[in-house]
Amino acid sequence: MSLTYVIPDIHGRFDLLSEALHRIHARAAGNGGTLVLLGDYVDKGPHSNMVIARLRRGMPSGWTFIALKGNHDAMMAAGLRDPAKMTHWCERGGDTAVASYGGDGSLVPEADIAWIEALPLTHIDAHRVYVHAGLDCGVGLEAQPEATLLWKRYPKGDAAGFDGRHIVHGHNAFARGPELYDGRTNLDTQAWRTGRLVTGVFEDAASGGPVDFIVVQGPRQDR
Repeated sequence: MSLTYVIPDIHGRFDLLSEALHRIHARAAGNGGTLVLLGDYVDKGPHSNMVIARLRRGMPSGWTFIALKGNHDAMMAAGLRDPAKMTHWCERGGDTAVASYGGDGSLVPEADIAWIEALPLTHIDAHRVYVHAGLDCGVGLEAQPEATLLWKRYPKGDAAGFDGRHIVHGHNAFARGPELYDGRTNLDTQAWRTGRLVTGVFEDAASGGPVDFIVVQGPRQDR
């Protein structure tokens, strides 16, 4: 059975990411699979630099690895490229990312910034669309504005998918999640604060939502 494992918003929680990857490897039992990360690797949690370093290494042979871009990742790249955007980013959690690199944005390696800038916004397979925030159902996939893909908020109870595919996203923090609907799954459980990171497990040959979850529970972080 071919499976796709989906990790939502990490926000600097390297401890949760490391444990999730360990459990995914154990679940896969050497069979590999597809790993999709939904973005927001930085800000708020303490170890943005370590998260990026780990993700830049990718996965071993036998795995397909897709890291998508989140709005916080985009803010980080924009703030580091344009000093006029630095305050906007830091006021939204970027201060912790800067601290993880030694307290000065100039210490962030160019390779890390370039890696973030090159991240894709969506991943599509036979049955699902994976995206950080969401999709506008009235707009074709190729015409989706970047702001929608990175920032959209679904109204509570909105169960719509996209063009016959199930949407898998994060971004909209719901501590008691995941939120499961006929047409979409929201995996963001505000893990950076709650310490509870939920990885969705999807069967590639079947449509619809997750067939299982891998739940990591670490310490809470109050900020």
